[in-house]
Amino acid sequence: MKPENNNVIVTNRKARHDFHIDETFEAGIVLVGTEVKSMRAHKVNLKDSYARVSNGEVFLYNMHVSPYEKGTTAAHEPERPRKLLLHRQEIRRLIGKTRERGLTLVPLKLYFSGQRVKVELGLARGKQLHDKRRAMAERDAKREIERSFRERQKE
Repeated sequence: MKPENNNVIVTNRKARHDFHIDETFEAGIVLVGTEVKSMRAHKVNLKDSYARVSNGEVFLYNMHVSPYEKGTTAAHEPERPRKLLLHRQEIRRLIGKTRERGLTLVPLKLYFSGQRVKVELGLARGKQLHDKRRAMAERDAKREIERSFRERQKE
């Protein structure tokens, strides 16, 4: 199920810049305490986060969820590992894929699906510097073409 734009909490734009995304997965996430309230306030950062399979379970590391301001003193730990909920077949498949050289799991998007928080994971292969430069050049060229096209339509 694709998230609507108003349900998206945060996107990891740097992931698409640094990685080639081969495949995407939707996973639930186990949250505690006031983490959902912090997420509703968009106090989440996916910048350097990644997922890893360990002991047949998938965990999300380095996702920063700021403590809820109006919560009690028993606030959650901001960068604790969070368990992701996937089907057993998907986890087995991810184990096989991540053992391949150069593949990693990167969170691309965090969003609400009804009352639940979901994570869009991408099975990614790292880009090299020349790939990043080529992508930036293509994006700039496309933007320039669109700009000149709009100027012609105004005339």
